[in-house]
Amino acid sequence: MVEPNDHLKQARERVESPRSTGQPLSRQELAELVNAWVYDNTKPPRVIEISANYIGKLERRKISWPQDPDVRSGLRAVLGAKTDAELGLRRPRRARSTVADVDRQQFIKAALGVTAAAVGRQRGLAELVAPTQPTPVPSVVGLTHVDEVRAAAQVFSSMDARYGGGLIREAVRAQLRYCVELLNAACSEQVRAEMFSAVGYLAHVAGFMLFDAYSHDDARKIFRFALQCAEEGQDWHLRAKILSSMARQEIWCGDPDAGLTFIELAMVRSDRLTSTERAMLHTGRARALAKLHRIQETATAVGVADDEFSQSRPENESVYVRYYDQWQHLGDTGHALWDSAMDGHFVSEARHRLATAVDGHGAEFVRARTISQIKLASLVMATGDPHEAVAIGWDALDAAGALRSRRAADDLRDLRQFGDRHRKETDVAELCQRIGSAVVIT
Repeated sequence: MVEPNDHLKQARERVESPRSTGQPLSRQELAELVNAWVYDNTKPPRVIEISANYIGKLERRKISWPQDPDVRSGLRAVLGAKTDAELGLRRPRRARSTVADVDRQQFIKAALGVTAAAVGRQRGLAELVAPTQPTPVPSVVGLTHVDEVRAAAQVFSSMDARYGGGLIREAVRAQLRYCVELLNAACSEQVRAEMFSAVGYLAHVAGFMLFDAYSHDDARKIFRFALQCAEEGQDWHLRAKILSSMARQEIWCGDPDAGLTFIELAMVRSDRLTSTERAMLHTGRARALAKLHRIQETATAVGVADDEFSQSRPENESVYVRYYDQWQHLGDTGHALWDSAMDGHFVSEARHRLATAVDGHGAEFVRARTISQIKLASLVMATGDPHEAVAIGWDALDAAGALRSRRAADDLRDLRQFGDRHRKETDVAELCQRIGSAVVIT
C-alpha cells in the first residue's frame, strides 16, 4: 500500500491562504502560486498549468516525484522548504521489469478506461472527449498571455471569414469563457489594459459568428461585453469595430435606425480613428440610409466613405480592420447601393462595385465574396438579363456549399424569389430548384 505524502500536506497547511484569513492554503491556491512563481522566475517567462488535482496526486503519492524541475523549485519556494526531501518528494528508483513483461492490450484498455465495445457506442465516445479537469487559469498573466488571446482571435476570425459562423461558434465561445477568467488574474496596469483589449477582440469575433448564425440575442449580449472590454482597455479602434458590427446586425435585422445610432456612437472622437476605420463607419451609415430609402443621403455617405478610404495606409492599420481592403470596401459600398439600385437608382454603379469585389476577393474571404456574388446575381436578375444572372448565381451557389452562414442562405432565398419572375426560362427554373434544395445551410 502506498503511503500518503504527509510532509507535503503538512507543509501546505502551514501556509495561510491568501484569500481566507486564518485558513490553510488550499490545493488550488498552492497550484496557482506555483504556476505564478514559475512564470515570474523563468526567462523567458514560462507558463505551466499544474492544478489542484495534480497537488492531490502528489499528496496521495500517486505522483512521488515531479519530473519538471521548475515545479519542484516552485513548490520549495512557495512552501518555504530548502530541499525536496522536506516536502516528501522522492526520486523514483529504476524499475527492474521491462515493457515486454506487460500485456500491451490490457495496458491500453486500462489507460483508456473503456472496452472495445464501448468505443463503438456514442455514449462511450462522448465520455472519451469530455474533460475531467478544467484547464487551470493562471493566477498571474503577462503580455505572453495577451498575445495568445489575440492569436486565438485571429485564427477564429480567419476561419469565420472562410467558412462562416455556423461551424466553429461553440469552439470560440468555449475559448472566450476561459479567456474571460484571465481578466481576474494578477498583472500590471499595462497588461490589464492590453488583456481587456485582447479579450474584447475575441468576444467581437464570437459575437459576429453568432450574428452570422442568427443567434441574435446571444450575439447582442457578447457584443455588449466586447464593447465594455474595449472601453475598459481604452481601445478606440476596437470600440469602433464593435459598434460597426453592432450596427450591421441591427440593419440586417430590420432596424436601420438603431444601426445609425451605433454608427454615430462609433464616430465619437473620430479624430482618434484611422481613415480606413472612418471609411468602414461611413459605409455602415450608407447601408442604414439605403434601408431607409434615403437615396441621396446614401450616395453622399458612399462618397465620403470613398474619400476616407482613398487616404488609407494599410501599414498603419490595427488588426481589427486589416481585412478592410479595396475589395471589401467596394463590396460593402456595393451592398449599400444595392438597395438604392432596387429602387431604380445607381444600378450600374452598384453592379460595378459588387462585380469588382467578387473578382478581387482572395480565397481567405469566401463568405464576403459569396455574399457579394449572390447580391450581384439578384441585382442582375431583377434589373438585367436573367440568363446572365443564372451564370453568376450558379457560381455563387457552388461557393455557398462550403459555407455555414445563415446570412448567405437568406440571400440565396432572395435570389430565388427574384428568379420566380422568370420561371418560364429553363435555366432560371433549374437554378431556383437547386437553391430550394440548398438553403438548408445553417
